Amino acid sequence: MNKIELQKQYDEYKALGLKLDMSRGKPAPEQVATVERILTAITKNEDCFSETGGDCRNYGGLDGINEMKRLLGEMLGVTSDYIIVGGNSSLNLMYDTVARSMLHPVEDGCKPWSKYEQISFLCPVPGYDRHFAICEFFGINMINIPLNDDGPDMDMIESLVASDETIKGMWCVPKYANPWGCTYSAETVRRIASLKPAAKDFRIFWDNAYVLHDLTDTPDELPEIFAEAAKYGNEDMFFEFASTSKITYPGAGISCIASSPRNIKRILDALKIQTIGHDKLNQLRHARVFKCYDDIVEQMKVHMNIIRPKFEIIYRAFEKGFAGVDGVTWTTPNGGYFFTLCLPEGTAKRTVELCKEAGLVITPAGAMFPYGKDPKDSQLRIAPSFPSQEELAKAADLLTVCARLAILEKAE
Repeated sequence: MNKIELQKQYDEYKALGLKLDMSRGKPAPEQVATVERILTAITKNEDCFSETGGDCRNYGGLDGINEMKRLLGEMLGVTSDYIIVGGNSSLNLMYDTVARSMLHPVEDGCKPWSKYEQISFLCPVPGYDRHFAICEFFGINMINIPLNDDGPDMDMIESLVASDETIKGMWCVPKYANPWGCTYSAETVRRIASLKPAAKDFRIFWDNAYVLHDLTDTPDELPEIFAEAAKYGNEDMFFEFASTSKITYPGAGISCIASSPRNIKRILDALKIQTIGHDKLNQLRHARVFKCYDDIVEQMKVHMNIIRPKFEIIYRAFEKGFAGVDGVTWTTPNGGYFFTLCLPEGTAKRTVELCKEAGLVITPAGAMFPYGKDPKDSQLRIAPSFPSQEELAKAADLLTVCARLAILEKAE
């Protein structure tokens, strides 16, 4: 199809006055409707007591109720003493953990991170824009680490952390990485677990957001990080985060931080100054609905059957729309909420502009990189979960038209 024909198609889409949004990985309305039973799990005063007899309406329980700690621990593959239950947002816990590290020493004999002239974080790219926003907010320098199909470039990581004690942290989304969709291989996990950083206070932020978010019946397997780290005496090096945001309610779920018992004690010592405790009634509601790990697994199968057809709609549209177009590829992950569209260099921003003008909002080009700068201006995050299947079909076709127009413009 030549540029004149593409332009005609594009103009026809513009004339429709579309209002389509694929900018964020939000669960669709039909997904959040699948857990309505949480709303009625507690209906009277007598229901408000945890398994230990604690009154969840009252103060106390800084680290969460036992049944929720146990359930989240099983989800991550650790025991309850590794878990602190938070509020509805794991992002909140990540922000708090960075903020706490800026104000107080992470390790004995070290300074708070803010007391160093400059510190850096390693950032596998493409990656999660909100991780990068936290670093930028606190003035933490970010170093791009290429992300491969088996995880981040470990040769680069090992060399950097061993030689530079100003490197204090690294972000990781180890399973179905946002937005590439890869899962770290067993060898990559082993090499991360066995790192020998120059900085005693180096910490890895292990954002296991998609631990159960499979899209196929043959899901990726991820080794449990604390068991691996224990082999090398590195348990203290990890903070792991997860939540039920894409299992139950994104705005009213349950989050957690997992870490070594030594780190957990440090966190609780600070947390008791910050809060009396998180919403235990919400924890209890979740625990009443999901009495065991298998209940969560069954819930995730329901989500999979809603989301998977949406990915498939876009894959089919891309296979048709990009047939014969050189330099266009996309990832096809086994799970998660995103995949990445890779375009010829210098065309991603223009594609986003064309989409916006025609009524389709997608994640801004560059959002998957620190400081919003994709060095090659070539990658776009695709988020299929929220729109309806009918809306996705239109959005995917329009996106292919916009990308092809941008490629032809670049070639002129």
